[in-house]
Amino acid sequence: MKHLTILVPDSQTGPNTISCIVGTYHVFTEANRYYNQLGREPIFNIELAGASMQSNFVNGLLTVLSQKDIAAIQKTNLIIIPAVIPNFDAIEAGNIILTEWVLAQYNKGANVASMCTGAYLLASTGLLDNKNCSIHWKSAANFKKLFPKVNLKTEQIITDEQGIYTNGGGYSFLNLLLYLVEKFYDRQTAIYCSKIFQIDIDRQTQSDFMIFNGQKSHGDEMIMRAQDYLEKNFTEKISMDKLSALFTIGRRSFDRRFIRATGNTPIEYLQRIKIESAKKSLETSRKTVNEVMYGVGYTDIKAFREIFRRFTGLTPLAYKSKYNKRNTVQE
Repeated sequence: MKHLTILVPDSQTGPNTISCIVGTYHVFTEANRYYNQLGREPIFNIELAGASMQSNFVNGLLTVLSQKDIAAIQKTNLIIIPAVIPNFDAIEAGNIILTEWVLAQYNKGANVASMCTGAYLLASTGLLDNKNCSIHWKSAANFKKLFPKVNLKTEQIITDEQGIYTNGGGYSFLNLLLYLVEKFYDRQTAIYCSKIFQIDIDRQTQSDFMIFNGQKSHGDEMIMRAQDYLEKNFTEKISMDKLSALFTIGRRSFDRRFIRATGNTPIEYLQRIKIESAKKSLETSRKTVNEVMYGVGYTDIKAFREIFRRFTGLTPLAYKSKYNKRNTVQE
């Protein structure tokens, strides 16, 4: 039987840490039980392990007791790292013990999966350097700043690379659990668990859940003024050459500086502002897709559809159908 270790962080925890720990234990226990019903040996021996035998969560409201001290586990096959605080700055002492153990176990052949902001702990090991990683879209800017060597893929629900798995935010860790069940058990067991826990299987993207908020913690005053201009005038036709001239800087230098500060080109930033405004109109109003398109400054329906789909993973009409309770209208 393989060994599954669910890490119990010693600090830097939040409510979602508990959700990830309990959810992982529940899903894999059910997968084992289902295998047993089929007359097959369960795949995993599941244990919660931490640097201390007791961790407090939500200001002491909840407590999790580890089944084992992490140092007592010499060999494991799969490690689950639950979510931690989203405002992560640097790894704290108790969690350093965990990340050092994770690195040692990975080098011995263990697979490692991080859930949501658990990617902060995983990235602290260096294992994500030059690899793809997903994390909650709201933590993306902070994560990029702390771990610039990691290839962040916020549009993806799951990444899978060299025995390392990551997933997006919130309760999408449930999708990662189904993915791991299919990988370590089989498709039939994953489908069974998806039905038991009512989890939408095979979800691929978190793009339609993203809310665009421009990165403004960069400290570049000129770029912040440029961002403010784009946000106030996004419905107008804006020439980036004229915008850069407005700030008395060459276009190429303006683009480089804008990318360095925000992670987007000025054109991408403008597109994201337009699409975010379009999303809100589609969610709350009775406007047709064409009316929404014109309202955010687009005149070409094909271009609007393509850009909208690039940022959300859905067509405008599909987005309206999904998020607006009122009857949808045809494009």
